[in-house]
Amino acid sequence: MKIHRIDHVGIIVNDLPAAKAFFLDFGLEMLGEGKVEGEWVERMERLMGLQDVKEEVEMLRTPEDDANIELVVLRTPEGDANIELVKFHTPSDENSIQRPLANTLGIRHIAFAVEDIEALVTKLTKIGAELIGEIQNYENAYKLCYVRGPEGIILELAEEIK
Repeated sequence: MKIHRIDHVGIIVNDLPAAKAFFLDFGLEMLGEGKVEGEWVERMERLMGLQDVKEEVEMLRTPEDDANIELVVLRTPEGDANIELVKFHTPSDENSIQRPLANTLGIRHIAFAVEDIEALVTKLTKIGAELIGEIQNYENAYKLCYVRGPEGIILELAEEIK
């Protein structure tokens, strides 16, 4: 038995166009987009325990992965990681977007290794992202920060200091 890699991280959103634009501006690349319909909706209902599911899925991926699928896939330029954005039209989440505390159990953020963290933070804040705190120097090994994007999505940015 061997685990090769994380294939993708799925993020449920209400404003799919805003989330897609944020990740494209961040630097991920898009493969395509589409709707999950028919038999796949029924399978997802059984897997997820939901009823009356209609979802729109966006997955972002590098252009060289020329897959012809009804999904949109965002992927890092080197193709190491995928982000899947999902919009459920029904059933909707009655709680809306949550801003949990840092110690709330569960997945909290997605971390990316980046270059030129200052320029990237400037770019993201110009399009409406919120820098949480400030860029920190971690033991002269990394510059680190957290950025909140649309839908409350938090990214950790890490630039190795060389």
